Amino acid sequence: MNELLEFFDTVLWSSILIYLLLGTGIYLSIRLGFIQFRRFRHMFSCTLFKHHPDHRGSTVWSALCLSLSSRIGTGNLTGVAIAVTLGGPGAIFWMWVIAMFSMATAMIENTLAQIYKSTGLNGKFRGGPADYMEKGLGMRWMGILFSFLIVISCGFIFIALQANAIAQASFHLLHTPALTTAFVLAALTALLIFGGIRSVTRVARGLIPLIALGYLLLAVWVIGHNVEKLPQVLALVFKSAFGLQEAASGALAFGITQAIPQGMQRGVFASEAGVGSSPNAAAMASVSHPAALGFNQMLAVFIDTVVICTATALIILTSGALDNPGAPSGISLLHLALSPTMSGWSNIVLALLVFCFAFTSITGNYTYAENNLGFIRVASTGKLLIFRLLVIAIVFIGCLMELQVLWKLADIFMALMALLNLTALLLLSGVAVKVVKDYERQQRMGKIPVFNPNHFPELRGQLEPGIWGKNPHQK
Repeated sequence: MNELLEFFDTVLWSSILIYLLLGTGIYLSIRLGFIQFRRFRHMFSCTLFKHHPDHRGSTVWSALCLSLSSRIGTGNLTGVAIAVTLGGPGAIFWMWVIAMFSMATAMIENTLAQIYKSTGLNGKFRGGPADYMEKGLGMRWMGILFSFLIVISCGFIFIALQANAIAQASFHLLHTPALTTAFVLAALTALLIFGGIRSVTRVARGLIPLIALGYLLLAVWVIGHNVEKLPQVLALVFKSAFGLQEAASGALAFGITQAIPQGMQRGVFASEAGVGSSPNAAAMASVSHPAALGFNQMLAVFIDTVVICTATALIILTSGALDNPGAPSGISLLHLALSPTMSGWSNIVLALLVFCFAFTSITGNYTYAENNLGFIRVASTGKLLIFRLLVIAIVFIGCLMELQVLWKLADIFMALMALLNLTALLLLSGVAVKVVKDYERQQRMGKIPVFNPNHFPELRGQLEPGIWGKNPHQK
């Protein structure tokens, strides 16, 4: 079973998806005129976060925090450490490359999520890839398949893996029994998810900025203690990316072939652009123009991959932990990197980091799963109660189990989600590009961009009435 999963994982990621995701990012970047570079400053504009008054939707800031809550997980710690160990410092350069091109993919998929969003049973906005597959392509079966994949992966597999990461870190760093962690984490998860998506969003809105800022301050602290090594480390990243460092020892091919796949895979996993997860958060927001959420989610990719993942990499590389003979991998490597500057506090600090990163990821992934239950119309009160109880059970069990097989399943499910989503967004990219250009055209005219679906004949009959324009429930 494990060998079969390994085979599918290798075929999907090493032979197909890495290049498909990069190719899609490059293609969409060209169609959008490399918008991630020429409009880079606009991603930080305060005007993007101006709330469009509509009680059916959340704020743009909430959408950003919610999408970051699922993106920022233990992969930003463990995953980066593994990428640097296996691919060398050059892996970081290739992580940056795919992240920058993935920003164009994020622009398109999240703009589409806004265009085709709908209202759920509670009257609030919801949507995502399943909705633009059904409405834009007329393929409800495709949307149902995508929803099934995201419910299983985000609702169970990814949650179990994040819970296990918390339990393992608590045991090895703080000597906390796994059973104790399981009870505490299951109770915290229950308190949060029984409050519904709005409760999860409120927590994400409060925690994510604090977690991100706290981690960046920690990175500055560690890097500051080794600041004299920073120029050498940055030079090493670029040299290793192209095999120049290894060329002197006759290992040019090895350096490139290891750095590129490790860096790109880390970039894909961290950004989630093209996978189809972040559009579920984007669709919940209330904005005057869909492209505003495209810019918002380009910023999310930049923060998660270029900022947070780079912080982890620089902590490891400037500390010199990777230079030690027989240096460990994963979270142990990060622990080794933190120890010299954290004195006796490194165990507690790292355990707290793993908990914060993993717990917010649990809640974010739960939100995506519940959102897709709404699409397949099984989000009634009774069925939702059963689903929430199952999620809590998965959190508990995940803390106590060895989950090697689940890691492979997570990769495979994510790959299948990406294949479906990339197919849909490429087929609908023409519509999304026109909508983005409409946003920019209105900006050049000095207007606040407002979306009018009547200007897009190809959308006629595809959108839910009352979504765009005046809210029919407001006077």
